[in-house]
Parts: sequence; C-alpha cells; structure tokens
Amino acid sequence: MNFSFYISLGGGVMFCMFMLTVYMYLNKANANDIDLFICAGQSNMQGWQGNGAYYPEDSDNLDSQIKLYWVYPATKTDEAATSSGGQWTTLKPQDGRFPDGHFGPEVTFARKLKQYGLNPAIFKYSDGGTSLGGDWKAPGAGGMYDAMVTELKSAVEVLKRQGHNVVFRGLVWIQGESDGEYAALRDAYEENLKILINDIRKNVTGVSDLPVILGVDEQHLFVTWDPDKIVGAQQRIAESDPKIIFTSMTGLPKADSTHLTPEGLAEHGERLYNNAIEAELFSAPAPVLPAPLN
Repeated sequence: MNFSFYISLGGGVMFCMFMLTVYMYLNKANANDIDLFICAGQSNMQGWQGNGAYYPEDSDNLDSQIKLYWVYPATKTDEAATSSGGQWTTLKPQDGRFPDGHFGPEVTFARKLKQYGLNPAIFKYSDGGTSLGGDWKAPGAGGMYDAMVTELKSAVEVLKRQGHNVVFRGLVWIQGESDGEYAALRDAYEENLKILINDIRKNVTGVSDLPVILGVDEQHLFVTWDPDKIVGAQQRIAESDPKIIFTSMTGLPKADSTHLTPEGLAEHGERLYNNAIEAELFSAPAPVLPAPLN
C-alpha cells in the first residue's frame, strides 16, 4: 500500500479545507464592508410623484440586500415629516406623499450598484421645493445641510455598532430648481454648491476625491430664466474635477411640468448609474478568491 499517496492526499484535503476557511472568512469580512451613498436634494430626488403603488418590480430580489436610511423633513408642505426612525431598513417605498409611500431614483440606482458588485447602502435626505441658498444653507448656518450631516453621522454610527466598516462611495445631489427663482440665490448657487461639496469631502466623509453626481431639471421654469447660473454652474463644477459629473434629466417622463413619473424616476436612477460608470467614478471591488492549487 502506498502510504505516501494517502499522506499526500490527506495533506491536499487539509490544504483545501484551510483555503476554504480563509475564503469564507475574507468574504464575510467583505460582506461587512458597506458602500455608503448619500442621496440628497429636492423633489426629484425625493420622488415627489413617485407613487409607491408603482414601485419598480424587484425581479432579482435585490432590495432585501440593500440598506436604506431616509429622512423627509417636509419643510415646505403641510405633510407630516417622515423617516426611517433613526434606523436602517431595506430598500423600499418611504412613508408619505401617497398611501403606498413614495420613492425616488435611489431604487434603480442602488440595484444597479448591487449588480455591479458593490454592497450599497443609501442614506437619503430630501425635501421638495428647497433651495440651497435659503433652506440647505452653508455648513454651520443651521440649515437643512447641518441637519442632514447630523443625521448622517448618527446613521453611520448605527452601522458601525452593527459591526460594519463604512466606506463613503459618493454623493448624488439632485437640486437647484428652487435657487433659480430669485436672482440672489441664482447668483450665489455655484459658490454655495462648491462649499457644500468641499465640506462633504473634507469635514464629513474625509474622502478628498469623493465622487459626486450632480443633476437638475434643465427644463424647470425657474432654471430657464438664467440656465447658466444653475445648469451652467453644475457643469462648470463637473468640468473642473474628474470625480464630479453632471447628469441631464432631459427626456425623462414627467407627471407635470417638472416632477418625474414613477417610470421617469426609475429611468433616472439607471441614468445616474450609467453616467457614473461611463465616467469611471468608482469601481467594483475585486472578488476574494482562494489561491490556485498547484
């Protein structure tokens, strides 16, 4: 009997078992990494006409694998403010606006990110009709931006207590229409947006080249009064930084003069993702595989 053969075979089995253990450990570690995306802005980020009754079908069963933390402050309407209650839930329609809730472009955007190989979590803070200069305001001015940052820090701490390693992956900012209404807000918009992006990168996430996706309804009445001050501002900021892109909303289906339909919101989320991938804003993590056997 060739005992050396069995010893060699046993050693091979033990090695395979060892590598399987390493593989499972590393993949478990990767599963604890959260790719956090901040989605913020006004009505078309919120999904003002995103009736939850028409929520996009989750044919690949991805929503249960994607975390969502959201806040709808409702500062501009008589509606009650709603949120996920200071906790992370899974991707789904958010309370408010319609009997079945509402949703924005974050749904299809997050699903695409998941299919791409990331482990996305969506932090969403949005409110229709809000201007950057008058409502969100500068960092430290006590506006919606400060409230969002406070909420974001709390949301990150929840994830860390759950054992997750949080990686800030990007900011999606869909906003600007309300700043187009008044000349003073229009004139200050470009500088205000630069300040917001710089603060998010330097003081909030600590990621100096955090990818940023910008967008605004170019056809909104207030924006058309002086497109260069809003659309042009976003485009110039994007042109000045390889990690910032401007995304167009032209051609997306609308329920009224500015608000996207449920179908339009779903298309918008996919467009945001596609534009980001085309611009190589972020890359999927390399899969963790065991070393090849000799």
